[in-house]
Amino acid sequence: MGIRTDLVSTRRPSPQVRMPGAWAGQAAQRTAYLFPPRPAALLGTMLSLARSGPAGWKRLCRAIASSQWSGLSGLARHVGLAILGAQLAHLARRRGWRHVHVHSCADSANIALYAHAIACLPYSITLHGPLCDYGPNQPMKWRFAAFALVITRKLLGEVQAALGSSLPPSVDVVPMGVDVESFKRRTPCRPWRGEGPCRVFTCGRLHSCKGHDVLIRACAALRQRGLPVELHIAGADDSTSGEYRRFLEQLVDALGAKDYVRLLGPVSEATVRDELEAAHVFALASHHEPLGVVIMEAMAMQVPVVATSAGGVRELVEAGADGMLVPPGSPDALADAIEAVLRDPSLADRLSAAGRGKIECSFHSRRSAEALASRLGVFVSTAAQPAAAATAGAVSEPAR
Repeated sequence: MGIRTDLVSTRRPSPQVRMPGAWAGQAAQRTAYLFPPRPAALLGTMLSLARSGPAGWKRLCRAIASSQWSGLSGLARHVGLAILGAQLAHLARRRGWRHVHVHSCADSANIALYAHAIACLPYSITLHGPLCDYGPNQPMKWRFAAFALVITRKLLGEVQAALGSSLPPSVDVVPMGVDVESFKRRTPCRPWRGEGPCRVFTCGRLHSCKGHDVLIRACAALRQRGLPVELHIAGADDSTSGEYRRFLEQLVDALGAKDYVRLLGPVSEATVRDELEAAHVFALASHHEPLGVVIMEAMAMQVPVVATSAGGVRELVEAGADGMLVPPGSPDALADAIEAVLRDPSLADRLSAAGRGKIECSFHSRRSAEALASRLGVFVSTAAQPAAAATAGAVSEPAR
């Protein structure tokens, strides 16, 4: 697409949530980490601040003063983010970047804001979930962005209502996507036909918002109805304490479900593909789901999808046409939908084919990349003028 990209992250992911597999190692090698700063980076930070001169110092002080913080601790935190902004500005100058795109509206957007104040470095942002997930100071983060992307129409309505005049000149809906060639079956999809276990798979970080406990209860209900369900749950615990995983393990014990529920932990993309290849149903019981890349992956792999209608999922799944939707928080409704797919092979076949077609048509990863590239083209016209894809602390959260 004529744009060379470099990767930046605010910090390295913690060992507890680091993803297995070759891709994670390759990404880590390609990524520049802002924190903790190395001695050479600190020197670059000082040079960046010196280079900005009185005008840059004034812009930076005004940006910090206008941001949302309280108390001396809040001020100190934003001063620290401003120092990282100076480091980002120095990195941009050294590598010849013309633009920074921020894939988060949390602290990485603050850092880009301060880099813009220091060095007039253009930046843009993508919103992947509700604004409330990304902390304060949203008006300042958005006001100085060159443009912004949101992944659903629902999120667009939310930011328009919340930010109003603070929005940049261009805010467009650009859904995420998946590589349909990577998520492609090796063997034909076969519905469950009453023999052997019914394999249900789900994938998502172990957090209460993902509703894994609801899905476990639904599978227990299906067992009581005589269906030999087996449930595999992939995903690392969202906290370093392992609290939610322990909660799920206790629930499995209480339901007597050890024989048919497995917590796989963090897994590689290859393992996700293998699990989807073997599954009869993919189920996601999220209470909140901005869109659902893992749902796209399941649909691309022609696995019938049963999901909740939470968040922006309805912009991806059309109920009864290419998937099944149920209200969030209802184990019985989830069990009913899974049972309907398992007991009706023709329905499973129809959902499988329609799901793959939907992803190929509307949610191919190349489409979202092309949409971003077309907007970056305003700032970056050739491969000799690279852009940086700046990511946030979310990079260190488990993707699975």
